[in-house]
Amino acid sequence: MNVTPHNLTDLDELKRRIRKESNAKQRDRWRAVLMALQEHSTAHIMAALGRSKNFVQRWVYFYRDHGLERVRPVKQTGKPPRLPREQHQALRQRLDNAEQTLRGVDIAEVLQNEFGVTYSLEGVYALLHRLGYESLKPRPVNPKKDPDAEQAWKQRAPFLSSPCEKNIQQKRSKSGSRTNVASDKKDA
Repeated sequence: MNVTPHNLTDLDELKRRIRKESNAKQRDRWRAVLMALQEHSTAHIMAALGRSKNFVQRWVYFYRDHGLERVRPVKQTGKPPRLPREQHQALRQRLDNAEQTLRGVDIAEVLQNEFGVTYSLEGVYALLHRLGYESLKPRPVNPKKDPDAEQAWKQRAPFLSSPCEKNIQQKRSKSGSRTNVASDKKDA
């Protein structure tokens, strides 16, 4: 690859960074640039590092176009949240101080009116989950439950169960062959 150093100290700096780097992928990025600066071919760099052509060319071209500091991946920030993190505590206080239990639709209105952000119902529930809130879940009740029959059963139920007979079988050999338990010899 035909790449020229940006600075005269780049070769020494790359060697130093390669020695100190503990992340193998980042170390391979530095090595690809160093080998390109030492005029190795792309195929040779790919074989030496065990990396793809795209990997080698991407990081060498980043160095060529932007310099040594750009030979690091840029953190992907993603889409910013609608409700900034600075307002999470204010929302928590508003929800904790509510006089009644709020439904998802009510919380969406609070977010719209007091915080100026619009959330779908699914978005409201996802936000609440991230804030540590959980939905109210009713405890299931058997529709055939009879409280009078339950109380009567509790009154007549025995305090302790009666002891059962101990019916212990002798353990058989796990070897697959038939042996007499007492003698450890095969049956004839």
